[in-house]
Amino acid sequence: MISKSIAALKQKTAHWLRQGIAPRRLALTLALGFAIGCIPVVGIPTLVCAALAIGLRLNLPAIQAANYAAMPFQMALIYPFVRLGGWLFSAAPSKNLNASALLHSSPLVLISQVGNLAGHALMAWLLIAVPSVLLLTLTLTPVLRRVPAVAAAEGAD
Repeated sequence: MISKSIAALKQKTAHWLRQGIAPRRLALTLALGFAIGCIPVVGIPTLVCAALAIGLRLNLPAIQAANYAAMPFQMALIYPFVRLGGWLFSAAPSKNLNASALLHSSPLVLISQVGNLAGHALMAWLLIAVPSVLLLTLTLTPVLRRVPAVAAAEGAD
């Protein structure tokens, strides 16, 4: 029973990989999915990946798989991206951003502070994401050329 499920999963995966995507394009898809999956704002990577896959005609299951694989990294990188963004914009660490101060401040102050942090973190992510996508694409392309199901689509690249 389990071996049939594993065989069916392998067959579906091979079918997804053979959907006319050459190794270089699949490598770009996986790199974009992973990088977007690390966006330091929870909730938007899935939508961004779907829109990007549809807009650029990328493999939707592959980009979403890479996005979900990056989810633990997204959580782990939120704080470093906030710190890097603060450093990039020479923003002093906010002393008002602690639990007791947030409970006693107005909603507009809270939205403003969280928005500033998110903006700084997004800019830091963008600074890291662009070279990461290039590096991941260059690294994954030769690896994917060794996968028989993907190598069959080499002529489409």
